[in-house]
Order: sequence, then C-alpha cells, then structure tokens
Amino acid sequence: MAEPREITDVPPAGEQVHMPEPSALPLINAAALAVAIISITLSWWLVAAALLVFLGTTVKWIADVRRDIASLPLEHGSH
Repeated sequence: MAEPREITDVPPAGEQVHMPEPSALPLINAAALAVAIISITLSWWLVAAALLVFLGTTVKWIADVRRDIASLPLEHGSH
C-alpha cells in the first residue's frame, strides 16, 4: 500500500475572514423590540421606554459596525 504523501504546494489562503467583537447590543436590541411589541397591550409609557432603548442600541450598534469596518485594510490581498 502506498504511503500518503504530504501536500506542500498549496496556494496561500484568500482573504482573512473578519469577525466582529462580541457584543451584547444585538441581544439588548432584540429584547427592547420584543418588550415594545408586547407592551402595546399594556402601557404606552412602557412602549415608549422600550422604543427609546431600541433606538439607542440601534444607533450604538451601527456606530460600532461603521468604526469596525473603517479600521479594516483597504487592500484585499493578491487576487
């Protein structure tokens, strides 16, 4: 039986995959939206408070993503 040979002439990998930093913002954002929707039957004050949290986390989340994308290098390697 032939021995497996080692593959040494493998081309370099393409672009690196960029993963964002862990954040609680998506969870808080989704919870605030859920509370706002459920609160429609309870109290408009609670709806307003939940929507304020939802909008605040949305703005913060978008700002974080924009800052993260701006820090990425412009070149994409040798393609």
